[in-house]
Amino acid sequence: MNTAAYFIVTVILATALYFGIRWLVRACSKYRGTRVVACPETGRPAVAEIDALHASLTSIVGLPDIRLESCSRWPLKNQCGQECLASLDVAPGECLVSGVLMRWYRGKNCVYCGKQDEELQWMDHKPALQTPEGELVEWSGVPIENLSMVLKTHLPVCWDCYIAQSFRRDHPDLVVYRPWRHSISGDADGSSASRHL
Repeated sequence: MNTAAYFIVTVILATALYFGIRWLVRACSKYRGTRVVACPETGRPAVAEIDALHASLTSIVGLPDIRLESCSRWPLKNQCGQECLASLDVAPGECLVSGVLMRWYRGKNCVYCGKQDEELQWMDHKPALQTPEGELVEWSGVPIENLSMVLKTHLPVCWDCYIAQSFRRDHPDLVVYRPWRHSISGDADGSSASRHL
C-alpha cells in the first residue's frame, strides 16, 4: 500500500475512534451519578450508584444491563436481588441526587435575602443550607443517607448569601454592618441630601 492509502485508513480509524469515545462518554454520563432509591426490603431510602461503564458497554448490542456498583446498605446486604433498579427504570432522572435537590429548591426562597433562584448552578455557585440551629452547611457536608431528613428540617440559602454570611461569621472584625435605608437620597439621620448642595 502506498502512503495515501495509509493516510486514508488512519483518518477513518481516527474518526471511528473519536465517535466511539464520544458515544461511550455520553452513554456513561447517562448512567453516572449518585441516586436515591427506595430499598424494597426496608422501604427506606438508600443511596446507590449504577455501574455506568457496564451499562453503557452492554447497550451497544441491545438493552443495557443495569446493575449496582455500590449501595449505602452494602457490604452487609451486597447479595440482595437489586429490586430497587425497577424504580430507576421508571424514572432514572428523578432518582439522581441532583434532581432531588433541584426539585427541593424549586419555588423556595433564600432564608436571608428572599431571592428565588430560577436556575441553580451546581458546578461553581452551589446553594447551601441553614440548620435549625442557624448554622450554615454546604451540601458536601451532608451525608447522602441523611438527605431526606435534611430536606425536611433545613432551610435554603442562595450562594451569594452563603458567601456573605460565611465571611461575616469567619471575619466579624472586618464586617461593618450598615442597615439598608429605603431612601437612597437621604442621610443616615433621615435628612435630605439635596439641602447640602
